[in-house]
Amino acid sequence: MDRRHLIKGFAAQGVCLICAAAARADGAHWGYTGQVGPEHWADLDRKNFVCSAGTQQSPIDITDAVKADMPRISVDWHKSPCKLVNNGHTIQINTPGGSTLTRGDRTFELIQFHFHTPSEHRIAGKSFPMEAHFVHKDTKSDSFGVLGVFLRPGATNASFASLAAVFPARPGASMAADIDPSGLLPASLSYWTYEGSLTTPPCTESVEWMLAKEPVQVDAADIARFVSLYPHNARPIRSPNRRFILDIN
Repeated sequence: MDRRHLIKGFAAQGVCLICAAAARADGAHWGYTGQVGPEHWADLDRKNFVCSAGTQQSPIDITDAVKADMPRISVDWHKSPCKLVNNGHTIQINTPGGSTLTRGDRTFELIQFHFHTPSEHRIAGKSFPMEAHFVHKDTKSDSFGVLGVFLRPGATNASFASLAAVFPARPGASMAADIDPSGLLPASLSYWTYEGSLTTPPCTESVEWMLAKEPVQVDAADIARFVSLYPHNARPIRSPNRRFILDIN
């Protein structure tokens, strides 16, 4: 069996692994530094082999994007009872279903969102203090669609402030809250898109990345609350491997 078939064979496992993180703190045998850091993820568990063998890994530096005529993003997220989880790697908000992202004839359902600091993706070499990842599951396949939103210091964002105020401080801790993720969307949904992967083990590919061009302002003190829990949880930039990066207005 060739490498591409092996990689596709693990795609479905990514769904279960993401959902599992919603219910418990990860065993944390992987991390972001030292012998459990990103360059060693593939050595820690055979399920992570795509982290080194994959050819469409994320994150990447967004450069030389090509203007393209593609459908715009339509987001229909709702306020709903969610679960905030400190999973040992980030603060993750698990959503109950019913919130969707649509692009053209494809519909993705929001299953969770979480945060990284600093931003995992870069724009022409520039990073941002934080990046939010809104992870969606394609309603007709095992693939994912992830909307990335950059966060930068500025005016208070009420949605992020309400989350920051109740971030579970201890790995394994969780709490329930009514959350409206749409408060973290920028005014414009112009975006860059490319084919990539999850940025944490098992680094599953078949991920449709959509990165909002416009960053969202949040209070610097709220960023500091997250940084106090996770000072650095960003995977290093991966090679684009001649992938096309499309620029959609």
